[in-house]
Amino acid sequence: MTTQINLAPALPLEGRIAIITGASRGIGREISTHLASLGARLVLNYASNSALADSLAAELNSLYGGSIDTPCAVTVQGDMSDPDAVRSMFDRAEQAFGSQAHILVACAGILNSKYPSLADTTVDDFDEMFKVNARGTFLLCREAAKRLSRNGWGRIVTFSSSINGTLLPGYAAYTATNAAVETMTKILAKELQGTGITANVVAPGPVKTELFLAGKDEGFVKRVTERSSGRIAETKDIAPVVGFLVSEAAGWVNGQVIRVNGGFV
Repeated sequence: MTTQINLAPALPLEGRIAIITGASRGIGREISTHLASLGARLVLNYASNSALADSLAAELNSLYGGSIDTPCAVTVQGDMSDPDAVRSMFDRAEQAFGSQAHILVACAGILNSKYPSLADTTVDDFDEMFKVNARGTFLLCREAAKRLSRNGWGRIVTFSSSINGTLLPGYAAYTATNAAVETMTKILAKELQGTGITANVVAPGPVKTELFLAGKDEGFVKRVTERSSGRIAETKDIAPVVGFLVSEAAGWVNGQVIRVNGGFV
């Protein structure tokens, strides 16, 4: 009589360390939860709301076996447009988990909820969006290119928006920042060929987050819903795509912009 032993497969991101910016809310929070469920250890970056970030870390440590000595998740406050803060975050990942990070998900971003025309966009608002969305992503990608593990498992995922395809009025500066992110990421992917690090962009359509809903009336939301397969996306629609891109299965996906938008045009 033969006894069969069924061994549960290892979690796909077990032993991997992921840095996630904008992790305390919205899409970043959902991604953090999803990657933790796949076995990753996380550095959760936030800009200002420590309570949200700390509650997420506590939840993930409770759910996925983290402890004081071997946490599942740690939090790091920092302005990602500051080079020193970016370097410190990568240092924190190495200190907390004893290894180079394997994954960067650059999810932090801002949008002007007044949706001004280009003619009415102030220089301060323009500069602020580029500071967070483009400069921040540049600094994160630059550090990741130097410090992510190069054993075939390095993964960089940046965030853009499907607004780059729809080009709606009121989004000139925001769309320009996303175009910059997409271009930088595609070039980075070419520059990193042969290192084992891939770089891709996730460009969601409308998603039910504070960022998307701020300043929008019911009529706008209804029109968007009609153009998005009958509903607006939930954050859970986006996170699995990131989970795939940072997995071993996506090792041959590189330099791509993945528009996760339910057909939004």
